[in-house]
Amino acid sequence: MKSSPSSRRLDGRIAMDYAVIVGGGLLYAAALKYFVLPSSVILTGSEGIAVALSYYFDAYWLFIVLYSVFQAALLLFAKLRMPATFARRSLVTVVTVVIALMLLPDLRFAAPEPENERILLVLFGGLLAGTAKAIAFRRRGSTGDEDILGAYFAIKYLKPVGSIAVIAAVVSTEFGMLLALLKHGEFEPVVNTLMYTCIYIFASAETLNNLYHRFSLTAVDVVSRRSKQVGQAIVSSLPHRTFIVQDGRGGHSSDEFDLVRTVVTKEELPTLLRAINRADPDSFHYHFELQGISRRYYIPPIGQPLGPSSGQST
Repeated sequence: MKSSPSSRRLDGRIAMDYAVIVGGGLLYAAALKYFVLPSSVILTGSEGIAVALSYYFDAYWLFIVLYSVFQAALLLFAKLRMPATFARRSLVTVVTVVIALMLLPDLRFAAPEPENERILLVLFGGLLAGTAKAIAFRRRGSTGDEDILGAYFAIKYLKPVGSIAVIAAVVSTEFGMLLALLKHGEFEPVVNTLMYTCIYIFASAETLNNLYHRFSLTAVDVVSRRSKQVGQAIVSSLPHRTFIVQDGRGGHSSDEFDLVRTVVTKEELPTLLRAINRADPDSFHYHFELQGISRRYYIPPIGQPLGPSSGQST
């Protein structure tokens, strides 16, 4: 029995999603092996604990073993508390990272000593790691570790996922600094590592927040004479969103207009603007970033595509 064209298109999109996720895992593994680990910075979350112990014992294999164990526990949490699609795609990413960490050849792109090019390793590693995380999130997965908890708490508290990484970094960094102090017995190398760790954490977190926008909120105002059509466009393009309509009058012309207002995520914004322009090409619209919103606001979970949902939106 032949599959329908729509079924084949869906299968093709899913296959593309997994191909991109594997690519994100390879990018994240390369960032760790070639830039982050050689610069001896402390990673966030359980990765940070694993890497701190590997630095202390000078054992790269120990990082891979501990990393795998910690990710297994977090993936179990994802399976129990997160959407199934998110858990499956996170598993694919993590497995890709573990295999790549074991098989990637040993290469040296820059000298990790502070007096040489350590800052370049840290910054570039942060950019690559943040990009890899964003790739996985945009395909409804994650690179594991604090990203799983970040996705969970981002949904719960409507905070950007990169912000959770900064919080997760506190415990792992303190643990890493303690081990560094025990190993070296001096404060200078510990403070030096702390400085580079902070640079890495904020570089990766900011890269992630700038590339992944599901939890960045945007208010959209549309001035139109066709408010009914604009409202229908909002609901048809984003069925889980609603809107309000206010009467307005032009300051110079005294013509009557309607002001249609809605709140969407930055990820949904391009879809919404295309729908508005189709509904009323003569409308005037603008949008601006929101810094806070009621927790009753609905955002589709990361494992769920943008579209119809049983959740409520205000």
